[in-house]
Amino acid sequence: MSTEKTVGLQALLAIMEKLRNPETGCPWDLAQRFDTLVPFTIEEAFEVAEVIEHHDLSHLPDELGDLLFQVVFYCQLGKEQGLFDFATVVERISAKLIRRHPHVFGAMQDEFAANGAKSELNTQALNAVWENAKALERQQKQLFSVLDDIPQALPALTRSLKIQKRVAKVGFDWPNLVPVVAKIHEEIDEVMVEARLLESDPETYLPKVKDEMGDLLFAVVNLARHLGVDPESALRQGNHKFEQRFRGVEALADASGKSMEAHSLEELDDYWDQVKARLKAAHKE
Repeated sequence: MSTEKTVGLQALLAIMEKLRNPETGCPWDLAQRFDTLVPFTIEEAFEVAEVIEHHDLSHLPDELGDLLFQVVFYCQLGKEQGLFDFATVVERISAKLIRRHPHVFGAMQDEFAANGAKSELNTQALNAVWENAKALERQQKQLFSVLDDIPQALPALTRSLKIQKRVAKVGFDWPNLVPVVAKIHEEIDEVMVEARLLESDPETYLPKVKDEMGDLLFAVVNLARHLGVDPESALRQGNHKFEQRFRGVEALADASGKSMEAHSLEELDDYWDQVKARLKAAHKE
């Protein structure tokens, strides 16, 4: 690491320490605890993902800085409580990266180089090493299930994907798309069985519909995984696409001189088709 970068990092740690100074610090920063920071950390991580997905890389350093500030904040809290500091975090991740990459730092270097960096043999071997290392770490943490250390606070789609990847690695997975798609159709049918009864007794059947919808969403995530698609990213993209098109519908409705509510569904659908066609044509240019 260059001296300039080291000084910059030390300056950031010093700024954080000053913000938490009991006498002269910022009241908001002084009021924070580990648990109160969690929502901000999640928000900052999603903002990093958003600028990457929108290819807005000029703003990526700003968003990464906001995310780094969260890490520095946790480290300052840990330091104040005598639990850990920034150096501890750096030491832990450095040790983990070295431990999980024996092909770069350890005994597998010569074998890896001989086979070629991107060979199938190396890919299989490295996957095995990675999983063995993680299994050992779970054992050292006294975790007995492959699911034990999956954070509960993850977004539901992301956590679902992580669960499915974990169980697949121990052989609990379908071998191809056919049963995966069949399961989605099965879950849709089960949702509709309960949905048809919903109006007659909402109190009884709404929890059942919710339960079946959970199974359906889990099955859809499974399809995304088998197709190599991240479901959280795909849904964010779908949300963005819908929002963009709907704003176009609103613009056309406004240009017509009538409110949205004064339009029929057929008229709004026509606007939707116009916007969709226009955006697709613009995308091709």
